[in-house]
Amino acid sequence: MAAEITGPVIRPRRLRRTPALRRMVAETSVDPRQLVLPLFVREGLDEPRPIGSMPGVVQHTRSTLVRAAVEAAELGLGGVMLFGVPEQRDARGSGAVDPAGILNLAITDVVSEVGDELTVMSDLCLDEFTDHGHCGLLTPDGRVDNDRTLAAYAEMALAQADAGVDMVGPSGMMDGQVGVIREALDAAGHADVSILAYSAKYASAFYGPFREAVDSCLVGDRRTYQQNPANALEGVREALLDVAEGADLVMVKPALAYLDVVRQVRDSVDVPVAAYNISGEYAMVEAAAAQGWIEREPAILETLTSIRRAGADVILTYWAVEAARLLRR
Repeated sequence: MAAEITGPVIRPRRLRRTPALRRMVAETSVDPRQLVLPLFVREGLDEPRPIGSMPGVVQHTRSTLVRAAVEAAELGLGGVMLFGVPEQRDARGSGAVDPAGILNLAITDVVSEVGDELTVMSDLCLDEFTDHGHCGLLTPDGRVDNDRTLAAYAEMALAQADAGVDMVGPSGMMDGQVGVIREALDAAGHADVSILAYSAKYASAFYGPFREAVDSCLVGDRRTYQQNPANALEGVREALLDVAEGADLVMVKPALAYLDVVRQVRDSVDVPVAAYNISGEYAMVEAAAAQGWIEREPAILETLTSIRRAGADVILTYWAVEAARLLRR
């Protein structure tokens, strides 16, 4: 006679049996309010220009940019992050501080249309505006001059604040950038403009499609100021320094290859933590889905959930609009 087999008393699968049960006990959620949509606006365009390495993403005209921001607001996104692509560039990145520069005009356009419904953020960096493509001003021998760049960032912050921005995003990884920007904003009467500090921004191989998106002129690389991908403690240290200098939020960029850093930063600071689901991460999923190798929509939601699970309160992602629709569904 065969021995009677007693089943397990503890059955975790009970809570996975139905969609309603799985939804009820889910430990991590993604809400549209936690998503920020990066948007590119290019000077001189008559119609949007597709970005080949980022299917579905375009360089906008000023008018289509506003329409995209309206859609983002209607879907309940947390905000938009604006990047400007000028027609003319120079060594100082003069277009970044020109009130008639494409990024500053775009800020005013978007704030005028959806400023009460959406957080309008702007990239605060010189790389889109310089003819050498670096994030700062160069010395005669071609090195990035940290302290001269800080003065340029302060001027750029004031131009964006005057244009009406809610939040500036210093992304250049210059030492002391948050403190200088905070001091300049406060002294000019812009104490209410907040700072999303790109605190742990790594010298990543996954930025390639973004460089197409902004028509990058980069000569060389950014390894002397962006972080070494091998270092996690350094990312935490950078975040703590930025909080001490007045950052209202801190960010880890990229997201997927640095989920451990997202978690360590989240455990170390007392301000909201953002993570940037960057262009290369987006392009990999889109390329694999186009080949039929993965299911696209579940992969999008799984990617965003993993970033939230790691500890990010806010996610910058090119899927923000589509994800908001999927989450509503």
